[in-house]
Amino acid sequence: MLIRIVRMTFRPDTIDAFFRIFEQAAPAIRNFPGCLHLELWQDHDADHVLTSFSHWTSDNALTCYRTSTLFQETWSKVTPLFDAQPVARSHKAMLTIQKDTSRPA
Repeated sequence: MLIRIVRMTFRPDTIDAFFRIFEQAAPAIRNFPGCLHLELWQDHDADHVLTSFSHWTSDNALTCYRTSTLFQETWSKVTPLFDAQPVARSHKAMLTIQKDTSRPA
């Protein structure tokens, strides 16, 4: 599994426009072949900084999405709203720690 994190800084006056674009595109992104999970986060201290957090079955699945018409059309609407270059990173989950439920909290 591939975890993709994209940090995007928007001009403050464009946040509402981005939310409208994301709300429209999110179901199609989430249902794109290979997408397992999709979240949008807002920075705790800077409302105009948003991060997309997604899980993909593989690097190939993410590449297929990034070369798709869906991505190209969505990204072309989002790019003019940026106040800074987005920062994208891909990660592999190495270890997941579950809470030990056998002991009282």
